[in-house]
Amino acid sequence: MQTGLHQPEDMTVIPEKSTPVTPAKGTSPPSFVQNLVPPEPSRAVVIVYGPGQETIVQVVAEVLGKPWTTETSLSALGNGSGAVVVGILADDLFRSLEGCDKSTWTVINTHCVDDGSFPDETLTESCHYEFLYSLRSPFFRRDLTRFLSLILGQTRPHDGLKTKKRTKFISTTFPDVHAALPNLDILSVGSDAVEIRVDLLKDPSAPETSSPVPSLRYVGKQLMLLRQHTELPIIFTTRCTNENGKFPMDDPGLFYRYLRRAIQWGVEYVDVELWLPEEIRRRLTADRGNSTIMSAFHDFSGTWKWTSPDAPRIYAESARYADIVKMIAMVDTIEANYELEYFRSTIRETHGVYPLFSAVNMGQMGQLSRALNTVFTPITHPLLPMIAAPGQLTAAEINEAQHIMGTLPKRDLYAIGSFRSTPQSVFMEKCFNELSLPHTLTSIDRGPSGSIERVITQPSFGGASVHPPISSSTSYIPAVSEAARAIGLVDTIVVAAGEALVGENATWRGIRATLTRDYVPSAYRGRAAIILASNEAEASAAVLALRSLGVGAIYTVGFRARGPLAEGLEPFTSIQSVKLVEQPFVIVSALPAEKSMLVQPLLRHYRSSGRSSPTSTRGKVYLDLTRGERTGDPVGEAERAGWTAYGMDDVNAWTTVETLRLLVGENVPFDFVRMASGEIFHSL
Repeated sequence: MQTGLHQPEDMTVIPEKSTPVTPAKGTSPPSFVQNLVPPEPSRAVVIVYGPGQETIVQVVAEVLGKPWTTETSLSALGNGSGAVVVGILADDLFRSLEGCDKSTWTVINTHCVDDGSFPDETLTESCHYEFLYSLRSPFFRRDLTRFLSLILGQTRPHDGLKTKKRTKFISTTFPDVHAALPNLDILSVGSDAVEIRVDLLKDPSAPETSSPVPSLRYVGKQLMLLRQHTELPIIFTTRCTNENGKFPMDDPGLFYRYLRRAIQWGVEYVDVELWLPEEIRRRLTADRGNSTIMSAFHDFSGTWKWTSPDAPRIYAESARYADIVKMIAMVDTIEANYELEYFRSTIRETHGVYPLFSAVNMGQMGQLSRALNTVFTPITHPLLPMIAAPGQLTAAEINEAQHIMGTLPKRDLYAIGSFRSTPQSVFMEKCFNELSLPHTLTSIDRGPSGSIERVITQPSFGGASVHPPISSSTSYIPAVSEAARAIGLVDTIVVAAGEALVGENATWRGIRATLTRDYVPSAYRGRAAIILASNEAEASAAVLALRSLGVGAIYTVGFRARGPLAEGLEPFTSIQSVKLVEQPFVIVSALPAEKSMLVQPLLRHYRSSGRSSPTSTRGKVYLDLTRGERTGDPVGEAERAGWTAYGMDDVNAWTTVETLRLLVGENVPFDFVRMASGEIFHSL
């Protein structure tokens, strides 16, 4: 048993006398970036662990970038503090909670399922959240990061999706998630979320005569498996028998038990059927934490009408306890689609855009409504064993229908630059084909001065990816985003509303997504960073990404910054400068390929001295932005020195994800980019 406060072995804090652990005066990021800086956890994180599972406490501390301790009683913690991770043995929890105010901590029950066991339900109910994990999974660390980021409010997927022009989710119908894994990347192309139909799950080890409701043990492991294999938000659905599902309706408390557990498991979206008693819906909304509640109403009778007085009443009742209102009806006439669109317009006029309203008609006659709906349209895929509801369309079919109706006009897109500098163009064409997008993508070499201007002023121009990027002060781009202006570079030209051209920068978003793969965003807050580059332009996107994570001092090697992001950057001018920083949290190398080996002595100098652990990656973060054939092996050197290392392949893939979102509004999973692109990015 450990007592007192400890730093994780790989966490050497920066000495206060030499390097600040909070941003120095004058180093605040641009105002638009300040909104992205994650807040510090306001309460101490208490990790409840089982016998022999104490290493999870240290891994959580590493992911959060926090010191840790173990205690036998929570009363010793006082009111709790967000600056520490506390581990407590499960056997000590109940005694420890006596007379304590649990609301001052965030209590997470953690349980390793590798031995086939499952948490005691009484223990689960005594905690705010529960994390199930498998040390056999290579995605364990990534899954933990995602879970903690959501429940602590570090990432809010719904904040981005609710402002998106059009959203869709893939409605999976597998009895066992294992069957979906080989094709999950392809299934979810074009989706903004993945629905797990809990009522359709079937435990193969359960006897045929058992209840149609899968056990929580089985559901928990299925959810864990799904979340480990997709970065998309998950929608947790327990559909009842009256609404084309398999959950019996004689026990509403059964629904509450499963939906409440989904919130504890950190699911992003929880589907709550409207027929459930108001008290259950109210309690789920009150206890939802950072999960988003979807109210669901389905009518399969074929007689229900959007023009009936019942429709606005159902909407109003749904909106009381939901962030998204979903209403779906079976229809047998084409006119029902027009009635739905009129109802949708009246809802917008009387209630505004929030809560979001998702409404479609089922059946073949209702398919038009699926092309017209813009909020979380449920879609299917040919590789699914069955459709989840009559009349469901694929993402490709919806895009084809929208193109025919004129709501998705053909656009001429461009990848401007050499093939070597625009490798994502090949992959983007694959995505267009997979999604049946009508757009064309033309790869062109950058010509002499004025060549880009001639392309983007064409009437049919629909956007472009530009590599290498161009200056954000270029006169022929009338507007640039705040990020592109701060970085000084435009790598994506977007056709915005009203056909206005906007210069964007997707690279910094790709860098930020890479950096938060194995650490929650607030882990970087106030920590030191070192960036190596030959010039400011090569480093500026990384500087903005780090500033958006709230890093403290940023030290530069090889260049002096003079642009909008220069304030607060401190150059290393000699070997003595290196000694000022005892241990940076992150090192970024944007050096040219022929100079890439120059970072290796720095990595060895800051080598992690902590003892190895089989459950986590040791050290801090090394990000290699070097393009082309490198001299030496900086990424390998970083990994051997105990760092969490990412190469340019990761950043290129994430940047492609962000570029597609900017250009065509479609979401393509990171794993699909890596899979479909093959070796395209490998040599860059």
